[in-house]
Amino acid sequence: MTRFTLSHGRLLSLFAALSVAIVVGASLLTSHSTAVSAREPQAPAGRAPAAEGELTVPPVPEGSPEQLLDYIKKLQDPSVRPKSREEAIDYFGKVAKAGLAASEKAIAQLKPADPLYEQAIRAKLQSLSMLAGLGDAEAGTSLSGFAAEIAKGPSPKLAKEAVQVLLVTEARDVMRGNVAGARALIEKVSAVLAKDPDDVQTVQLAVQIAGGFEHMPGGEEATRAAYTAFGPLLAKSSNEGVKAMAENFEGVLRRLSLPGNPMEIMGTNLDGSPFDPKSVAGKVVLVDFWATWCGPCIAEIPNIMEQYQKYHAKGFEVIGVSLDDDVEALKSFVDERKIPWPILFEKPGGQGWRHPLATKYGVSGFPTVILVGRDGKVVSLDVHGEKLGVELDKLFGGGAKDPG
Repeated sequence: MTRFTLSHGRLLSLFAALSVAIVVGASLLTSHSTAVSAREPQAPAGRAPAAEGELTVPPVPEGSPEQLLDYIKKLQDPSVRPKSREEAIDYFGKVAKAGLAASEKAIAQLKPADPLYEQAIRAKLQSLSMLAGLGDAEAGTSLSGFAAEIAKGPSPKLAKEAVQVLLVTEARDVMRGNVAGARALIEKVSAVLAKDPDDVQTVQLAVQIAGGFEHMPGGEEATRAAYTAFGPLLAKSSNEGVKAMAENFEGVLRRLSLPGNPMEIMGTNLDGSPFDPKSVAGKVVLVDFWATWCGPCIAEIPNIMEQYQKYHAKGFEVIGVSLDDDVEALKSFVDERKIPWPILFEKPGGQGWRHPLATKYGVSGFPTVILVGRDGKVVSLDVHGEKLGVELDKLFGGGAKDPG
């Protein structure tokens, strides 16, 4: 139900993976979560050699379309495990090139009316997408041209898939820093969503794009535009999971509008008592959305603890908003780590449950930390790591010493 905060590089990797998933028709939306998991892309694999050593790809055979497509299928061997990122890039590149050559041989023997034609077209789109995702500029150009050609073809199903591939290609370009192209991309994705808000591939692309803009330097305006445009379209879907995404989008927009405005902090303390907002009135407050199972959240605790010890006596408070579902495990963690600040926790209420405060502000990436000033207005939505100390130094004038 969550996604960890993604680096710019990981976002590009996710778009590479997404381009493959779309062209093979994979269903990327399996629940009503709005989360994007921070995983490395699952690229199509090939056959590993029997002995230890360099991973190899079998040569492309001569043969019928059936034999060529069977060869491509056998390349997709999930048991292959490259030993390093470099080896993975090299190996998957070879797999994609072999798949491209085999698919082109198959297409040359087929006509649009042949039963295997669509399968061969998808195989070529998949191979070009993988190569483009791995940074092959020539493949990227070929992909754009080939997908544009298929998008104008006689098969509505293939045309739709080709349009999605073009959108992913354009999204990848924007995420690489072409912020000027964001508006046009949002409009194109919106047009496709408007035609079919139930299409999970387009929905997932919209979610990836909106979330990607949040983490892209200079992407603030594009982020608001994406969430504003996509939210109402997702709300029209008959898929309950997609509708839940629309609600999350409203929360994200609410969070993005916080800087300079008050933030409502509500919930239940870990001991079961209601949280009293008056307890932090006039204080500088860090609202930390976290969970005990979130590695990056745990890694951030020492940094928060350091600043807490430095500035708590001067009016700095931390409010932890836990996304855990096991209250006893949470209490044990808090006791073991001797976490001194209040923790808000709500009992799970069914599948897809999230803390009401996280839902209200569209928080789906953890840790998310929001800094609120003494006047109750939000100072910053991003104070991870060293940024927290910098902002607190500004607010408290710096030079504070650890109490002792």
